Amino acid sequence: MCSAAGREELCAGDPEILTYWRSAMKPFQAIPILEDGVADAYGFGSEEIALICASHGGMREHTERVAAMLRRIGLNEDHLHCGPHPPFDRDTAQVLGCAGRLPGRLHNNCSGKHVGMLALAKYHDWPVEGYERLGHPVQQRIQHCLGVWMDHKPEEHHWALDGCGVPTPRMPLHEMARAYSRLVRQARGGDVAAHAVVSAMTTFPELTSSPGRVPLRIMHATGGRLLAKEGAEGVICVAAVDDDWGLAVKVEDGAIRAVGPAIVELMETAGVLHGEERQALQEIREVSIDNTLGERVGIITARRANMNGDED
Repeated sequence: MCSAAGREELCAGDPEILTYWRSAMKPFQAIPILEDGVADAYGFGSEEIALICASHGGMREHTERVAAMLRRIGLNEDHLHCGPHPPFDRDTAQVLGCAGRLPGRLHNNCSGKHVGMLALAKYHDWPVEGYERLGHPVQQRIQHCLGVWMDHKPEEHHWALDGCGVPTPRMPLHEMARAYSRLVRQARGGDVAAHAVVSAMTTFPELTSSPGRVPLRIMHATGGRLLAKEGAEGVICVAAVDDDWGLAVKVEDGAIRAVGPAIVELMETAGVLHGEERQALQEIREVSIDNTLGERVGIITARRANMNGDED
């Protein structure tokens, strides 16, 4: 856990571990769309901004809005670089399968982010082709923006391709945590773009995620007091909208089932959860391991560590 000023206030494990930011960086990838006037030009309100920041579940409320955003910028699903995958939302995936339909690019959890990048290209009259490449003006603009929130210059980090085909940096966890603490502090301080992103995600958390997932449960349980965004391979970042801290977690083996227990235990250790919030998050504090008969055969839970990362 880090403050916006740079203090490391709580640490369990190795805060220097390098990992890719993945989808947890989406709020920052959305900032140029607001700073440059793209959102205003295409009539993107809070719901659209939430989708640009989303790892959504591929539900109709997600895909129909993304399709509408594409129409506003004069493009279609074929322009999305992200490939299709089954919806994260299990019910939606089951309905799709029973109907004999294959998932499309709109179902990709990152489709909103990709529309935002396409809108950025269209607004500036940059080529739409290749918008996902590191050297493209869209990605260069995003890199320039990231420098405000990160401890290091973006080019000092190693960049690789995320699962949806766009660049993502590898960085230490404490740098991710500080970026989130700066985001919420700037949002409170009057930064229009930061405020729009934080407000959109906490007002419309159902558009940034899908039922049952940890970030949505955190934002629901806290009434939007906490901002939460996950990334692939067991990454999650959380920040307090009404305070000055950010928290980043990486499950080392990439298993997302451990994300809930780890993040809730760390927030408990830090004393940042209120009474009702603590109760509401009990369901994700422990993850049941069930066999094929639906019988519980194990539990995943977090073992509390002290400030130095050693087990108590």
